[in-house]
Amino acid sequence: MSMFRLHPAFLELIYKGTVAFLNPGKSLIVRSRIINSGLIFAERLFKKPVFDCQMCGQCVLHNTGMTCPMTCPKSLRNGPCGGVRNNGNCEVKPEMMCVWVTAWERSKQMPIYGPNINAIMAPLDRRLQDTSAWVNELSGRTEIIQDEWSS
Repeated sequence: MSMFRLHPAFLELIYKGTVAFLNPGKSLIVRSRIINSGLIFAERLFKKPVFDCQMCGQCVLHNTGMTCPMTCPKSLRNGPCGGVRNNGNCEVKPEMMCVWVTAWERSKQMPIYGPNINAIMAPLDRRLQDTSAWVNELSGRTEIIQDEWSS
């Protein structure tokens, strides 16, 4: 599954296609516990091995070069800390490339959502942990969080 990581532009197209596929049925998806459970299962099945998904319920992969910012040892959602080493590695885990260095490089390969790397994201709402990011996005929950935060 790590081969997918090499192609952020391809993953971007999959994301865009998934949004287009799910949008027409969003009222049903948001109300149905069965569909919600199925989406949680699918997210764990696909996103965990490909992106090391932490199931935060507020997926921003399309804004971060298809790199999960929650894999940062400090869980930083808006860019690197001040401790990125000269070689681009993490200050906390020196053997690991900084998540945000990877996100920056990969976002350059994404023609549609790549510029979103510059967007400031709302703080993580821990109440959404282990819920479906798709359901939260389709229901507007993540937009509400962003609106509340930016007001």
